Amino acid sequence: MNDFWNTILDFAETTTIRVGKQLMQDFGQVQASQKADGSLVTKSDKWADQEIRDAIVSTFSGYGILSEESDQTYPDKEWCWVIDPLDGTTNFTRGIPIWSISLGLLYRGTPIFGYVYAPPLNQAFHGFWAGSSGLTTPTGAFLNNRPIHTSSDAPSKNHFFNLCSRSTGIIQPGFPCKLRMLGVASYNFLTVATGAVLGGIEATPKVWDIAGAWVIVQAAGGTWVSLNSEPFPLSPGIDYSDRSFPTMVVSNSDLVTVFTPFLESVKF
Repeated sequence: MNDFWNTILDFAETTTIRVGKQLMQDFGQVQASQKADGSLVTKSDKWADQEIRDAIVSTFSGYGILSEESDQTYPDKEWCWVIDPLDGTTNFTRGIPIWSISLGLLYRGTPIFGYVYAPPLNQAFHGFWAGSSGLTTPTGAFLNNRPIHTSSDAPSKNHFFNLCSRSTGIIQPGFPCKLRMLGVASYNFLTVATGAVLGGIEATPKVWDIAGAWVIVQAAGGTWVSLNSEPFPLSPGIDYSDRSFPTMVVSNSDLVTVFTPFLESVKF
């Protein structure tokens, strides 16, 4: 890796570790309030958001920032960080140890680097995905700096598929896998990247929920299926606060036709 990509990776690692240490002190100890869209927010979300934004401004002059808790309109910048300072706030407030800090670095509106850190699990995921950007990037997806890859297994009742609370319509006779619900969009998809799960669905993820995982899943060999509109590239001047991007992720393209028929009962 050249110095630029080393700087990106080092920044993501050191920033999320530092922020994660404080969030672990608050974990299960803070009260949440409800935002206009019905989701929850805590003082910890807001603190983490400010810390990460300040770190970006001091390290990457001229880069844009899109964040769940503050700047929700995509800026007219070639490079932009998209951040979810605390993905899984409900789990966080209830003391359930599945939540994460998610960062995605976008070039001309499309993610090319993703970093997701889950402090309670001591798991740090990252990946690079050049796609059609024309950039020369490192390759691969990693968990705690060890390479990861999606599973090549065929579905069975001994394999898992993740869903969210708004996608329970897939629970039908004949579904080929056991079902799990984790409550965190990024982690839902990252378990596919590690090979632990064959697929997952999120009915209403926002761009900050998926910007980091989008890179890591594809770098790990997974297939990303947009069930409505494509999330990327993002467009300057657009407010993404009320835009959701229903998504299914599967471990390989052969599984798309296996799981798609069960989506007909899910409303997006």
